[in-house]
Amino acid sequence: MNLLDQPLGELARDIPGATRIFNEHGLDFCCGGHVSLRAAASIKDFDPEVIALRLQQAIAAATPADRDWNAATPAELVEHIVSRYHDTHREQLPELVRLAHRVETVHGEKPECPRGLGELLERIQAEMESHMHKEEQILFPMLASEHGAMATGPIAVMRREHDQHGGNLAQMAVLTNDISLPAEACNTWSALYLGLRTLREDLMEHIHLENNILFAKAAAATPAHS
Repeated sequence: MNLLDQPLGELARDIPGATRIFNEHGLDFCCGGHVSLRAAASIKDFDPEVIALRLQQAIAAATPADRDWNAATPAELVEHIVSRYHDTHREQLPELVRLAHRVETVHGEKPECPRGLGELLERIQAEMESHMHKEEQILFPMLASEHGAMATGPIAVMRREHDQHGGNLAQMAVLTNDISLPAEACNTWSALYLGLRTLREDLMEHIHLENNILFAKAAAATPAHS
């Protein structure tokens, strides 16, 4: 199987465990899901053959217990996304905002301090709450009832907002040196960066499930205009 020229989003969708491998290598499989493995790895100066081998190993190790979200109905996907990701983000972000402001208050004079992170997380929280509310109130009921043909406009808006979320994650990486903890970091700082890594992984998986599976299902069900 030639994995090198397949888009990251398709690989993340089709191979159990691929998203974990991509996260470990910093490969954007959600907003950058259209980029091939070969191209994405070369941008990061990784050997794509090494990543492809790990993906092959993940395929071989997959078990029937691994949930295949491609086989789920839109309603099942919506329920999973809301309970696993929307509810989780609503729990994660207020505490991360608090921790970020605390770190800046105590350690603001240190060059490694992520100054401005609290404000960025506040913006992320506000944008995501607005985004998730629109999905839950407008788009998801349409998709769950399999009226994807009516959802083309809302899906386009959500995709654009996903790109904005990706930009926020990129800015977060800049402020935190890619969430790299300084050697002298206190417990609060350590808890903050652990939470940021979890948020990033969760948000990328969340966007992947929507862009590459849920929205793709809706597009496939929409009749093409002649």
